[in-house]
Amino acid sequence: MQIYEELQARGLIAQVTDEPQIRDLINNGGAKFYIGFDCTADSLTAGHFMALTLMKRLQMAGNQPVALIGGGTTMIGDPSGRTDMRRMLTKEDIAHNAMCFKKQMERFIEFGEGKAEMVNNADWLLNLNYVELLREVGTCFSVNNMLRAECYKQRMEKGLSFLEFNYMIMQSYDFYYLYQNHGCNMQFGGDDQWSNMLGGTELIRKKLGKDAYAMTITLLTDSQGKKMGKTAGNAVWLDPNKTTPFEFYQYWRNVGDADVMKCIRMLTFIPIEEIEEIERWDSSRINEKKELLAFELTKLVHGEEEANKAQTAARALFAGGGDDSNMPTTELDDVPKEGLNIIDLMVACKLAASKGEARRLVQQGGVSIDGEKVTDTYQMVSGEALANGVKIRKGKKIFHRVIRKS
Repeated sequence: MQIYEELQARGLIAQVTDEPQIRDLINNGGAKFYIGFDCTADSLTAGHFMALTLMKRLQMAGNQPVALIGGGTTMIGDPSGRTDMRRMLTKEDIAHNAMCFKKQMERFIEFGEGKAEMVNNADWLLNLNYVELLREVGTCFSVNNMLRAECYKQRMEKGLSFLEFNYMIMQSYDFYYLYQNHGCNMQFGGDDQWSNMLGGTELIRKKLGKDAYAMTITLLTDSQGKKMGKTAGNAVWLDPNKTTPFEFYQYWRNVGDADVMKCIRMLTFIPIEEIEEIERWDSSRINEKKELLAFELTKLVHGEEEANKAQTAARALFAGGGDDSNMPTTELDDVPKEGLNIIDLMVACKLAASKGEARRLVQQGGVSIDGEKVTDTYQMVSGEALANGVKIRKGKKIFHRVIRKS
């Protein structure tokens, strides 16, 4: 099975501009493609996971990835999938985030001469002259067509700033620039990027009379319909200092039953033939499938040793064992002598995004401390107990250790 057909079999391909040409380029190692990453944080998230694994798959098949760091576009903010405007970042923040991204990408992609490249669109976007840009590319964009784009339509009711309205032009200009200066002939992205990506291919064709191609991949959502990489209101980071390997493992271990095979197909490097065999497993083996998914993805991001530790710790917890050495832990400063209310404690260790959410969890019987269910929203956890460390269990599958710093 060639790589394009494998991507189809894994359910990754959402839309393409010119399928015969794209199929031929990818299967023969002739694609020099880019994927953009805006630097809105100092770590990539599980939501970037599919793009990273796609780049790895295509590089293994002989194609050349270009990782585009959005040092310029981050200063505008992509309105796609947003109901409000993104927080404005400084140039210093963006530069720091870009360096963090590169370190994480190197776990997936091989950089170097003749291999993957990393570029930053700040190098060309920040030097553009506005009037010259308008004259060069402005005539290639129809405002009517732009307003019909899905990424803008969903924002029209609440308001779309002129700043964000320019994002499509900036992303299109990226492809135009990379085509001319880096030999990029293809752009990949999530299916929410389709209209932006079409803008780039059309700009190249109109301005240069050359063919360029775009392909979007299917964005994975969990069984609640939220974007992959979010849990309990927080992002699932690839940086182990922000999301520990155990927490990362647990996130994938807790994927909904309906999503587990989809995740295995799209995100792991298990051969298709083996995946088809796994699909035939009896429904009683659903937890085995989830463990397989969690282990494979944790190994990809954090290495096999950390994946083994996370799996061992998770199995011990579910079996009622006492191994909490790899359990996510929060150390608290300035804990009063009398301790903390359970509601404040859950917010402090980010098991709940707000006091209201924490209160609802307790009222619904979803919180335990050291194996004892909490029934009173006013229950105190003593300073002495916190000095020794307490184990909080939220729901059936989320464990957290809290300890007071001495």
